[in-house]
Amino acid sequence: MSDSFSHSLRQLWTLDKFAYSFRVFLAFSGAIALSWSQDQIALAIPLFLGIIASALSETDDNWEGRVRALLVTLVCFLVASSSVELLFPWPWLFAPGLALSAFTFIMLGAVEQRYATIASATLILSVYSMINIEQHGGTTDGNFWHQPLLLVAGAAWYGLISVIWCALFSRQPVKQSMAQLYRELGEYLIIKATLFEPLRGVDVESRRVALARQNGRVVTALNQAKEMIFRRLEGQRGSRKLNRYLRLYFIAQDIHERVSASHYPYSALSEAFFHHDVLFRCQRLLDQQGRACKRLAKALLLRQPFEHGQSEQALEDLRASIVYLRAQRNPAWTPLLRSLQALGRNLATLEDQLSSAHNPDAVADQKDATLFNRSPRSFKDAWERIRLNLTPGSPTFRHALRLSTALLVGYGVLHLVHPTQGYWILLTTLFVCRPNFGATRRFLRQRIVGTVLGLVVGWALISLFPNPLIQSLIAVVAGVTFFANREKHYVIATAAITTLVLSSFNQVGDGFDLILPRLIDTLIGALISGLAVFFILPDWQGRRLHKVAATALTNSTLYLREIIHQYEAGKQDDLAYRLARRNAHNADAALSTVLANMLQEPGHYRKKDADEGFRFLVVSHTLLGYLSALGAHRGTLTPSEADAEIHAAARRIADGFDSIAASLASRQPIPELKNEQSALMAIFEQEPAAAQDDADDERRVIQTQLLHISRQLVPMSEAAGRLVARPDEESGIEKSAKDASGTDAANVSREATEPALKKDPEKA
Repeated sequence: MSDSFSHSLRQLWTLDKFAYSFRVFLAFSGAIALSWSQDQIALAIPLFLGIIASALSETDDNWEGRVRALLVTLVCFLVASSSVELLFPWPWLFAPGLALSAFTFIMLGAVEQRYATIASATLILSVYSMINIEQHGGTTDGNFWHQPLLLVAGAAWYGLISVIWCALFSRQPVKQSMAQLYRELGEYLIIKATLFEPLRGVDVESRRVALARQNGRVVTALNQAKEMIFRRLEGQRGSRKLNRYLRLYFIAQDIHERVSASHYPYSALSEAFFHHDVLFRCQRLLDQQGRACKRLAKALLLRQPFEHGQSEQALEDLRASIVYLRAQRNPAWTPLLRSLQALGRNLATLEDQLSSAHNPDAVADQKDATLFNRSPRSFKDAWERIRLNLTPGSPTFRHALRLSTALLVGYGVLHLVHPTQGYWILLTTLFVCRPNFGATRRFLRQRIVGTVLGLVVGWALISLFPNPLIQSLIAVVAGVTFFANREKHYVIATAAITTLVLSSFNQVGDGFDLILPRLIDTLIGALISGLAVFFILPDWQGRRLHKVAATALTNSTLYLREIIHQYEAGKQDDLAYRLARRNAHNADAALSTVLANMLQEPGHYRKKDADEGFRFLVVSHTLLGYLSALGAHRGTLTPSEADAEIHAAARRIADGFDSIAASLASRQPIPELKNEQSALMAIFEQEPAAAQDDADDERRVIQTQLLHISRQLVPMSEAAGRLVARPDEESGIEKSAKDASGTDAANVSREATEPALKKDPEKA
């Protein structure tokens, strides 16, 4: 029984939201204990509101970074709350101040994600201050600093708990993010395995779309893990455990490149080997390696041994199947068998990487372990990022203008009709109004459903349990539930926070009187948010689809050029190569995200864009697969002068993709590349000058991969041409913004920042 209880505790500790929820529980419990010990239950409400805002502002960091972020947050909270107290009695001053502060805080998010989080939490605390003042009859009772200090005290209390927790358990978030990374990698491998299923009539395109979407989740997990490691490695490079996680991260990067690799069109392999078991062996091996990645994730969290014997056996079965096919000596299979052998070697190396992940301490340190720092390096750099986003072409600028206008309208509505508890309108607007229509639509629906559910549950609970102490406990449980579910189950989170509001406010007044106003205000705020995102500089994803697609192709081309450089100079997993690889996958994931958001938009605006976009995504992801395979085979042969022609032809492929990307970005006619493709294919179809009569000749494999890549020129140009051929739906302000900036401001910011940092990257 003791072992079972201990195992349950370990399982609970592995949950990524457990520590977050437990910190919130401690903070809420402390606030309740203080208010009851002072016999002033009214103290709990501002303390609760401060705790919630502080928890929403929390960003991942080491404890020193968390202290710095907390100090900035508390200063922002104090200024915001004091400003609300000062301007609250003067609506004509309060209204422009509200709009200006909202616009300013959202624009600060262009600097970095942590600033965006703090800015958003500060806006939320501002509205909490308004609600708190309204609860006291709309007056400060002659004590200007009392309520702001209580709100900031609640925020500081949670911040203190957070800092202590970070100091005690600084590596637990890294372990959880690494486990999440390997879970997502495992799912990617399992989906990739379905492409090898030897069945006729299978919808391969839908499986490729699913693979591209999962690739986006893998990229997100890679970026999150990298940021967590980077923040903790600053000044702690000698930490053995942190270096262990760094090795695991580099292993995951290599696995991602290898599993992304494509060695031959799957339809051709399926047709040729339909009556043999080799594709089944490939499918089984990939599936087993995917499950091994998931077992590794679990082993990391529970500190258990990692077993991957099933995938080792599957690899031996695949090798035996390839040996059998080679023994048949079928001339028609020769190019296919080369690709299958290259695939087998790639999967064997992937298996070795899984083996090394079992004991990463035994892996030799990577020569270049530099991590790219995307944070602003100076105030000038931060201002430059903001300045580049001060244009109507920037999604950040659009969202800032849209949200500030929506809050201003909401403030006008509450003063126009004087509803009871009217400031919930602003809070709903703040939570629902998102940077794009798809996200706003999703949160709008979930917010309304969650509010109705929370009001019903809250009404039932305060009716069944009138005891103030029990209602305080209900508020604590509801608060913890909100933070445990706010990212993945927003309906439950909204219901929980509504229950917290009813049970808390019922102790200082009549919670039943809050039910109807809360429902009406939620509907009004949701309506304002929906209208704002629809009419105020609407950020329809289809209008920037061609730019996002062009960015994805440009980054894939840069990845190709870096791979060719590696073949010329020799394999080096240096920062330049890893950055080019990650940027290519990031851009591919961004394209997938844009298309997913388009599916949430009204049909009139997405028209056929989504279908054409998904077709482009399939071609783009196929190209990325061939590039990954080419990158995975670096170091398998010694560079020679005979390869110069091949490398020059590879750069011609890159030039062709660059011309497509440039025309796509500017919505110009796509160049005709059929003749260029034919010429390049003729080069890559020639026998290598240094070739021997050996089916395993590495140069043949490399040329085969470049042949597949060159074959994507025409499909890519055709897919790009279909995007360019769409009717121009941009408004006049969008056209002028495009003419003024020539590109999306967010992309300009990244392109302006990354090369400068690349020259002198900060070493972790």
